[in-house]
Amino acid sequence: MDETGGECVYRDKWYEVECAENVLVDILSRLPIKSILVCKSVCKHWRRLISSQVFIDLQLLWSRKNSVYIVYPFMDVMMELFFVKKSGEIAKRMNFPYCDNFSPITIICSFDGLLCCINYPWKVDSGRIVDDETDLEIRICNPITRKALLIPRGSPSKEKPSVGVAFGPKINDYKIFRFFFPKRIPLAKHQSRVNRLQCEVYSSISGYWSVIGRVPYCPMRSSHSPLGSNHVFVNGKIHWFIASDEDPMIPGLILTVDIEETFGTIDLPADVTEHSYLVDLKGCLSLVAVYDEDEIMNIWTLEDKNEPKWELKCSDNIPFSNDECVEFVVARENDIFLITSNHYYIFHSDHRVWRELELSNIFETHSPVAFTYTESLLSCGGRIDPMMEYTSERDRGWRF
Repeated sequence: MDETGGECVYRDKWYEVECAENVLVDILSRLPIKSILVCKSVCKHWRRLISSQVFIDLQLLWSRKNSVYIVYPFMDVMMELFFVKKSGEIAKRMNFPYCDNFSPITIICSFDGLLCCINYPWKVDSGRIVDDETDLEIRICNPITRKALLIPRGSPSKEKPSVGVAFGPKINDYKIFRFFFPKRIPLAKHQSRVNRLQCEVYSSISGYWSVIGRVPYCPMRSSHSPLGSNHVFVNGKIHWFIASDEDPMIPGLILTVDIEETFGTIDLPADVTEHSYLVDLKGCLSLVAVYDEDEIMNIWTLEDKNEPKWELKCSDNIPFSNDECVEFVVARENDIFLITSNHYYIFHSDHRVWRELELSNIFETHSPVAFTYTESLLSCGGRIDPMMEYTSERDRGWRF
C-alpha cells in the first residue's frame, strides 16, 4: 500500500512539473543534445516544448558554458570530427555527415553550434573531373542534429572567391560575405585587379544573395588553409587580414565588416609575421604572432573598439623549435590552442603556462584545423525557413 501510494505521489509531483512548462523546459534544456533528441520522442507535449524557439535559445545559453574544441583533419579522407575538451581528452568523435559525393570540404568558422563549410564543386575538363576553383559551394551545418543547408550559388568569378560569416544579435541571424571577381566585366588597361573585386552578401533572413558592389580590399588567403582565409567574428564584426604591399604572405592591415554591411580597416601592431592569427580572446579581438627566429609568441589585444589601440597582453617563449611551423591557432576563454607541424599545445594566457596535448597519434600528419564549438539545436536556415534543411548520408532527401 505504501509502495503504491508512493508511486501515486511521485506521478502527481511529476505531473505538476510537466504542467509548469517553465520548470520542465529548464530541466530538459540542461541535458546533453543527444539526450534531448531522445526526449523528443517521449510524447507530443515534450516534442512541442523542445521544438520551440524558447527552448532552443535556453539550451544554447547553458551549452555556451561548456564549449569545447572541434578539431577537423583538413582534407582528411576519413572526414571525421573530434570534440576535444581543454584537458585534451576527446569527448566525442563522429564521421563528418556532409561529405558524401562532395569534393573535400573544409570548415571556415563555428558559431553557436553552426559550422560554415566550403568546397570547390567538381567539373569535367577535357574528360577529367577537377575542382572548379572559381566557384564555391557553401553549407551551414549543425553536426549534432546532422542537418545542413546548401546556400544558393553566388555570382560567377574569374578567381578563387573568399568567404566570411557575420552573426547578428538575434539567434540564427547571419550573413555570408563573398568576395569575387566578376567574369562578365572586362578589364580595362588602366583598371587594376583590385578595382574588379566585388562583394555580395547572403542573408539568412531573406534567403538570397545581394551584390554590394566594388570593395577596395580582398581578404588575405591563408597559406595553411587554401580553401579559406583566416578570419574571426568578434564584437559584431568579421575581421580578415589584408596582405601587405611588400610581402603577400605577411598581413598589412585588418579588413572589417559588420552585420549592417559597413566596411572598415584596422592598423596592425608592428612586426607581425607570416605565422599570425586573429582570435577572439574573452570577447576581445586579439592577434597571436609567432616569431620563428626568436622562438617567442606575442599576444596583442585590441582593448578600445572606438579608437583601436593594440596592447601587448603577454610574450612568452615557445616550447617548440623554429623549424616547426604553426599551422592553426584558436582561442577559448583565456586559452590559446596551437597546432604545429608535429604537436598540439594549449597556452594559458593569464598564467603563461604551456601544456602539450597527447593528440599526435590520433591526427598524425593530416594538418587539422580547430574551432571552439558549442552544441545547439539551432536551425541552419535561420528562423524564417527551417524546412529547407536536409539530412545527410542515408536520409538525403529534403526534410519538410
